[in-house]
Amino acid sequence: MAYDVKLPDIGEGIAEGEIVRWMVKVGDAVKDDQPLVEVMTDKASVEIPSPRTGTIAAIHAEAGSIVPVGTVIVSIAVAGEAAAPPATSGGTARTGHGPDSGELRWNNEGGALPATSPDPAAAPSAGRAQATPAVRQLARQMGVALEALAGSGPGGAITADDVKRAAGGGAASTAAPPTAAPAASSADEERVPLRGLRRKIAEAMRHSIQTAAHFTFVAECDFTAMAAHRAAHHERAKAAGGSLTYLSYVVKALAPTLREFPTLNARLDDERSEIVLMKRLHIGIATATKDGLTVPVIHDADRKSLLEIAAEIHRLAHAARDHSIRLEDLQGGTFTVTSTGAHGGVLATPILHHPQVAILGVHEVKKKPAVVDDQIVIRDLGNLSLSLDHRVVDGAVGADFLYALIARLERLDGWIGEVDRP
Repeated sequence: MAYDVKLPDIGEGIAEGEIVRWMVKVGDAVKDDQPLVEVMTDKASVEIPSPRTGTIAAIHAEAGSIVPVGTVIVSIAVAGEAAAPPATSGGTARTGHGPDSGELRWNNEGGALPATSPDPAAAPSAGRAQATPAVRQLARQMGVALEALAGSGPGGAITADDVKRAAGGGAASTAAPPTAAPAASSADEERVPLRGLRRKIAEAMRHSIQTAAHFTFVAECDFTAMAAHRAAHHERAKAAGGSLTYLSYVVKALAPTLREFPTLNARLDDERSEIVLMKRLHIGIATATKDGLTVPVIHDADRKSLLEIAAEIHRLAHAARDHSIRLEDLQGGTFTVTSTGAHGGVLATPILHHPQVAILGVHEVKKKPAVVDDQIVIRDLGNLSLSLDHRVVDGAVGADFLYALIARLERLDGWIGEVDRP
């Protein structure tokens, strides 16, 4: 019999995944633990490895399709066994972490169920509509009861389009709406499918802009003291496994400043009309990868030293770019920093990482003339831009926060302490 591989339970709250690309094709020989497919979820892009050695008998989900957790996505003819038509369900999936790579790993256990048996992993819980967290949030905002809808997505999952049709007065169809054929490229243009991380970014940015009341406050910061401190401790940071960038100082200074202004380390619970103040400080670091922007998280940043923060930024950036990032490294952020580095320009207006209510942009630092004690001197200057959800944070509070942060960055004494101590 063919061994049926199901989309595993990749993480808490993950109901479905998008098939980004297949790394195998029908007829390919595969080994145990060989990557089969790249899947994008609401949280991360992960590679699903083969649980068996054998030959690819059938692929059940095309690249670009979205499938619920528990759906059979590929069948493997196990070496030494005769291949047969795949059953509709397979073994129970579980998740775990590999001992070396840090990448998400999983195994199927047990044999395939009969073809006529219902798939318990793919079926929604009794009395609970099958939908992703993003679709549930959209339904709450539009006042749509999910339980009354018939989903048009794979396996009956309710999609964002189903919710929007219901909100517009039309009942959601019980069948999937016709899918238009992709437009062909011409000599004057090239069309690239919006898939994977790029599609998730598009959905998240649109949702953030449509939900939060954005406004941005910008102020100049003098990085001269930090530049001198960096030069003095560069080698120690390198030995600790990191690079002492300006971003490291910003994250370190955020901890006491967020304690002083707790409404910026918060989220808004629209459903219950409550501002939720987060007691722990988990700082997300927006990181550019070849697939798009992702936001790994430095957990409990207030408990880490400057050198530990520098090493963690280095680790997370490399893990995000080589696809070895762990799922837990992408979860739990309470405040985000985005640094545009050497090509940061004068300023930008970052979009909130919803449901967070604040994001800080760090821009290019350059030597410029400045007036100090009525004298024109050369200083290392750059801008910080703070985008906020005006529903939670008033402009005056945001300005006070940013100036307090800048004061700490410009005067390192009194808060930075020993570089290798929290």
